[in-house]
Amino acid sequence: MFSGVINLQRILQPTTGEAANIVVPELHNLLKLDPYLDAYQDEIRRRYHVFQKILKQLENEEQGIDNFTLAYKHFGIHVNHQTNEINIKEWAPGAKAMYIRGDFNNWQERQYPFTRDQWGVWRATIPPLSDGSIAIKHGQAINLLLETANGELVDRICPWSRYVQRAEKATVYRGVFYNPPHDEIYQFKYSQPKKRDRLKIYEAHIGISSPKEEVSTYENFRINIIPRIVKQGYNTIQLMAILEHPYYASFGYQVTSYYAASSRFGTPEELKALIDEAHKYGLTVLLDLVHSHSSKNIVDGINMFDGTAGCFFHGDTRGYHTLWDSRCFNYMEREVMRFLLSNIRYWLEEFKFDGFRFDGVSSMLYHSHGIGHQFSGSYDEYFGLATDTDSFNYLQLANYVCQTFFPESIRIAEEVSGMPTLCRPIAEGGAGFDYRLAMAIPDLWIKLLKEKKDEDWHMGHLTWTLLNRRSSEKNIVYAESHDQAIVGDKTIAQWLFNEQIYSHMSVFSERTNTIERGLALHKMIRLLTYGLGGEGWLNFEGNEFGHPEWLDFPRVGNNESYKHARRLFYLSDDENLRYKYLNAWDKAMNDLEEEYKWLSAKNTLIIQQIEAHKIIVFERGERGLMFIFNFHGYNSLSDYRIGCSQSGKYKVVLNSDAKSFDGHDRISNEQIFSTENIMWNDKPFSFQIYTPSRTVFVLALIDDNK
Repeated sequence: MFSGVINLQRILQPTTGEAANIVVPELHNLLKLDPYLDAYQDEIRRRYHVFQKILKQLENEEQGIDNFTLAYKHFGIHVNHQTNEINIKEWAPGAKAMYIRGDFNNWQERQYPFTRDQWGVWRATIPPLSDGSIAIKHGQAINLLLETANGELVDRICPWSRYVQRAEKATVYRGVFYNPPHDEIYQFKYSQPKKRDRLKIYEAHIGISSPKEEVSTYENFRINIIPRIVKQGYNTIQLMAILEHPYYASFGYQVTSYYAASSRFGTPEELKALIDEAHKYGLTVLLDLVHSHSSKNIVDGINMFDGTAGCFFHGDTRGYHTLWDSRCFNYMEREVMRFLLSNIRYWLEEFKFDGFRFDGVSSMLYHSHGIGHQFSGSYDEYFGLATDTDSFNYLQLANYVCQTFFPESIRIAEEVSGMPTLCRPIAEGGAGFDYRLAMAIPDLWIKLLKEKKDEDWHMGHLTWTLLNRRSSEKNIVYAESHDQAIVGDKTIAQWLFNEQIYSHMSVFSERTNTIERGLALHKMIRLLTYGLGGEGWLNFEGNEFGHPEWLDFPRVGNNESYKHARRLFYLSDDENLRYKYLNAWDKAMNDLEEEYKWLSAKNTLIIQQIEAHKIIVFERGERGLMFIFNFHGYNSLSDYRIGCSQSGKYKVVLNSDAKSFDGHDRISNEQIFSTENIMWNDKPFSFQIYTPSRTVFVLALIDDNK
């Protein structure tokens, strides 16, 4: 085994002539898709060269990346079930000594010393008891004890811990020896789904997935929430806050234990059962993975694990994220790379996750972490000195591990800068992600609702923003996510209904102008985003029915209350509340996409965007699907002519004004529209329709062969 920083001194700086000779197998395809990248191909080649050199070093020094990423099977604390010995292996190059202690030895300090090798890797073996049984019992509390360079003895949690807990009223977590009896280890029953496109993602947080004022559980989610997700027509679940995080209100983004599923929700076996249950229904399950930074906690985190400011992180200012008050990984340190890449493999292999949403990718990619950086779109910003290419190479390696050993896995980047090549194959010189999140779109909607009157919404700006994405890189689109639900912000429903969300959502209440507008625009905003904005769709739990509450986790500022750390699912089940109509609309959108598959369509045509009429019309998909939006507050248009690309008869397949969605039934779902050979909007055919105000309806070409 080799340890140390990957040797980049020669790798990083090939000359211009050398860069031209670096072979990137499918670079020609990338340059064909985006000719503007031609001027930056030397930098693309250099990045690919570094990636390949790292793989070669791992092949020569670590027996290859396959062996390298199986480190979770021998680093940390493991039982040899043939001998009942406990073998422990840890990397702590700055420590002078290391021990293990816990309930099993009454917390004696120096009973079990470790030995150190030349790479800073420490090992110890705890023999079985005299009766042959394992010396540490399942569930007993344990910690590592390290002697730092200055002679101080400090408790640390094993970075590879599979399970950590916080005792009642305690302020920090402690390690737990996790070695359940064989008959308690969950055995997976169902096969994982194949890699799918057209993702319809339900973003969820286990702890809030109940109407009760409590921390909810993996078991509750498995039994009560998965059936709801299936019924709503989603095909993918994205689970937040799984990696252990002491501060509940961090939403899971201040991770301390990377291999431990959060114990506040239940056991690792219960999480496995949840994932297996989702697979039973054919659902894909993605993990929200936080490798962009780490909690700065010391006692129950990995910060200063060996007593130094470095170890897993950069030891200088580069190792600190000032905005997030957290630590930044040193991705090119060999043991850090081993720890993180093995972490990826661990979650995919041991828990059967189907892929990841990589958090904070924009922060990783730039030395500034994107703080105060208003990206102009100039390619110089992406391929200059501002880019942290260590991070880019790490992301290439992460995606390489996923696609090599788990070819059906899906990877999504949370990335806002628009970095070219991020979602292109590694063989083209890209980072290898499948999708990026379309993060600018929720900001658009909130800005409009917050700052502009309806009549000032610019239809051209709406469509431009929704279509403004790299055509060769797929996007996951969403109107709002968990970010807009957090206290201090407002969801779309809260902006639309204001205080009437608490007083006028009963079907027996007065249908005020606010309620009328809110019901209409909530449906229209979501379908316009869904229909035009990307190649995948995401919804944060509760937003499908216009959840009336923000999210506020228990904290000192709210007297540790759970009142707003929950989801009131019963609201959408109540026949006397209007939330049921928004919920029905959400399901109808998913069902329509499942039938017509527009998310994978290559052709999207804007037919009309008329500012005076507040009209947007577009076609998407091969089956003649037409989306017709009238955002005007009061102006309904009769005999309104619309151009189309295909001749034939069109039927109504979705209508926001239908009674089933609390509309006024101003459009008959039985109506048929026949095209005429009249050119309109530069399209060869057209037909006339009635477009009610604040309504969207979708038409589909009738297949006469069916």
